Amino acid sequence: MQTSMSPPINKYVAVIGCGYWGKNLVRDFAQLGVLRVICDASQQILTDLGAKFDVEGVSDIDTVLAMSDVKAVVIATPAPSHASLVIQALNAGKDVFVEKPLALTLEDALLIETAARKSNQIVMVGHLLEYHPALIKLRDLVAAGKIGKLRYIYSNRLSFGKVRTEENVLLSFAPHDICSILGFTGKLPISVQAVGSANITQVEDFCLINLEFEHNIKAHIFTSWLHPFKEQRLVVVGELGTLVFDDVSTDAKLTFYDQQAEIQDNVPILKLHSKTVIPIDTASPLTEECKHFLACVETRQTPKTDIQNGINVCSVLQSAQSSLESQGKTISLKELQLVHS
Repeated sequence: MQTSMSPPINKYVAVIGCGYWGKNLVRDFAQLGVLRVICDASQQILTDLGAKFDVEGVSDIDTVLAMSDVKAVVIATPAPSHASLVIQALNAGKDVFVEKPLALTLEDALLIETAARKSNQIVMVGHLLEYHPALIKLRDLVAAGKIGKLRYIYSNRLSFGKVRTEENVLLSFAPHDICSILGFTGKLPISVQAVGSANITQVEDFCLINLEFEHNIKAHIFTSWLHPFKEQRLVVVGELGTLVFDDVSTDAKLTFYDQQAEIQDNVPILKLHSKTVIPIDTASPLTEECKHFLACVETRQTPKTDIQNGINVCSVLQSAQSSLESQGKTISLKELQLVHS
């Protein structure tokens, strides 16, 4: 079933999956003037969003992929469907923006890579934080030596809901943080270890992931959707100070702590000299991400968060999932490829 209207010539993007997160992508691509059609199994969603953004609504994916004026497809369906839909869209000759994770298994991620190579189409993964002005600034400061030698990274991604049943909190929350951490280390971890528990449904709603990298760099990620309050915080600790990205904060998204730890007469001495809130751009990360995808479609440039980026995240996710399933066994990644730069 579909609602019909005549689209302007410059509208060439289709959004598949317009629910919990997809509606935000519908909004941004509509505001950017490129939204051609939306696709969802819910007729109510199609009706509501179709009226709000004056866009055609289609319930059948094959119909969307057969549209000759649709050049690019945005996939925001539940994670278990990502791999098959991405491959289907690539085989139909469409560029693809797929929400994280790229796939639930490394095997499926590699199948997507093969399909993209054969079709010569763009594939971009929705690792949203890579387009966040605060994280971009944080990366610049670390690269410039602001905190000196990297020592430790940790990330908390916590909230009270939304509880999912089709994927656990590791697969739902951790891709953002894994991607962020890999961007600092430049390589996959040597090993991954994860513990968690399923307290409400049959999938884990709490998970703690420990990552060990070369040069004695370690990191951990704490995820939960049973936390009483929302927390989205990335902390990067160096020998000369610490940078904190707090995405929940409204007035201190990025803070530098001028602090050092040293040994004097065999006694650990901690010094905190100052705390500085660093100004950042107020641009919407989602809008910047959507603009980047459109630029890649138009110029054929490789996306910032490309297939290799997605494969690296899938490698860590699969290792963490294996650790979860083996009650916290440490999983080695030594034989996996280096992170794409």
